[in-house]
Amino acid sequence: MATDITPTLSVVIPVHNEADYLPGALADLFDELADVPVPVTVLIAENGSTDGTADAVRASIPRYPGLELLTLPTPDYGAAMREGFLATNGTWAINFDIDYFSGDFLRSVLEIGDAADIVLASKRTEGADDQRGTMRRFATWTFNQILRFVLSSGVSDTHGMKAVRREVVEAVAPQVISTQDLFDTELVVRAEHAGYHIAEVPAVVEEKRETKSSLAKRVPRTLRGVWRIRTDMRR
Repeated sequence: MATDITPTLSVVIPVHNEADYLPGALADLFDELADVPVPVTVLIAENGSTDGTADAVRASIPRYPGLELLTLPTPDYGAAMREGFLATNGTWAINFDIDYFSGDFLRSVLEIGDAADIVLASKRTEGADDQRGTMRRFATWTFNQILRFVLSSGVSDTHGMKAVRREVVEAVAPQVISTQDLFDTELVVRAEHAGYHIAEVPAVVEEKRETKSSLAKRVPRTLRGVWRIRTDMRR
């Protein structure tokens, strides 16, 4: 149902040991947000850093209205995203990474409006431009096939930028058992199975730096995690 209430956007960015990268990334991020026509807050969900990342965020808060900090003791990307989502109160909870964000994606979310409960920036849908290397693109395709056959998911890409309505976060996030790499995937799949409407928009993906995570380490953990999700959802 359409509403005259102006939506608000709560961006959540999990970070771990990003003290050196953070200042330049925040400058680029807030440049991207400058033309977004609704209120936007940015919550940096620092988790388990040992390099002064939290202090770097605190030092930046006076320069950037709307910048907030959440600190968590343990390095865990998915847990940081979950706690960040639950700590915000915007109409939409948005997941960005510190090296992957887009003002155009936020404007797409606003254009879609009440027509969707979740909006995914897909690297695989028509019109997407995935400029990553062959191995990374193949890994994304393979992961999607696993989700399709193991979890009966019909979306094309669960990793990357996404926007989730506040009511979906509140209803679905408490059911999610995954952290680390799979919190957002499980959140999307559970919402999909619950009948929430998911829209996908094409993403432009250009790696700004070498990835910090190893595919070789992630694959076994991901396979175990997907099977655990399947088992839990079937209970």
